[in-house]
Amino acid sequence: MHVKHLLLIAILVLTAACGSKEIKVDESLSETELYQQAQIDLKNKNYSHASSKLKALESRYPFGQYAEQAQLELIYAYYKNQEPEAARSAADRFIRLHPQHPNVDYAYYLKGLSSFDRDRGILARFLPLDMTKRDPGAARDSFNEFAQLTSRYPNSPYAPDAKARMIYLRNLLASYEIHVAHYYLRRQAYVAAANRGRYVVENFQGTPSVGDGLAIMVEAYQQLGLDDLAGTSLQTLKLNYPDHPSLEDGQFVPRASTHKRTWLARATLRLIENDTPLPPGETRAAQDMRRQYEDAVEAIPPELQPGYKGKKGKTAINDDEPRRSWLNRLTFGLFD
Repeated sequence: MHVKHLLLIAILVLTAACGSKEIKVDESLSETELYQQAQIDLKNKNYSHASSKLKALESRYPFGQYAEQAQLELIYAYYKNQEPEAARSAADRFIRLHPQHPNVDYAYYLKGLSSFDRDRGILARFLPLDMTKRDPGAARDSFNEFAQLTSRYPNSPYAPDAKARMIYLRNLLASYEIHVAHYYLRRQAYVAAANRGRYVVENFQGTPSVGDGLAIMVEAYQQLGLDDLAGTSLQTLKLNYPDHPSLEDGQFVPRASTHKRTWLARATLRLIENDTPLPPGETRAAQDMRRQYEDAVEAIPPELQPGYKGKKGKTAINDDEPRRSWLNRLTFGLFD
């Protein structure tokens, strides 16, 4: 399966590179002809051609009979063509220009959908990406945009679907906070872990992650020696989540542990199966550099390791030599 995933990535990259030609629209087409051809393209799911014709229609006939409809359908064409940023921009423009339009709720809905799918491209549909471990920025945007739709247009035909997606997004955001809290637990940052757990308990009531938040609070408070807070959190956990995995025969069992990286996570620098969200102040580039160095150290044969003694008791590398920094090793001595 993993080989198929890598082949799929290569095919999609080549397809995207080959499909980036600019589409020219015949300048002799009338307003009606442009709109009709755009409708045919939309029906045939040829969204790139449809968006080009809808943009041409709007620019050539800004006050025509199809101008407003073209702006609305352009949002849909961008969304279906997997251009979320263009779709959101077009939706914002339509909402700004036509706030009283009878179908403005549709623009709000498409804007929310575009953010909802912003991190769910073609790769995410086929590769084992855990959405709860990725940057939640798009999820927050989508939640807020669906919230605008449901609050301003509660009777909209799109409101029920928006509410259902909001439930999913709220669960996703809560799960992300739990992943971050576990990250802090593994690194013994217990105050930060307790704060994250408490944040989930206070702000995501009703989500499946509340029990995990309480368990994190118990473990973090125990490690900090705050027995009263740990006891209160444990009693709350037992009362509300008696079947939580951290409870065995009524006793709390800490769950924080180090996690081995899979070969797929290493090969993709944790793009796939990523278990460590970025902590505050950290950068992805710095993490990647450290991982490359760690992987290089792990690949060094034992006989080349400092302090290794062969069959005759001889040391392969002189321990008296000054130790080189990881940056020096990684850059082959270019940087001391």
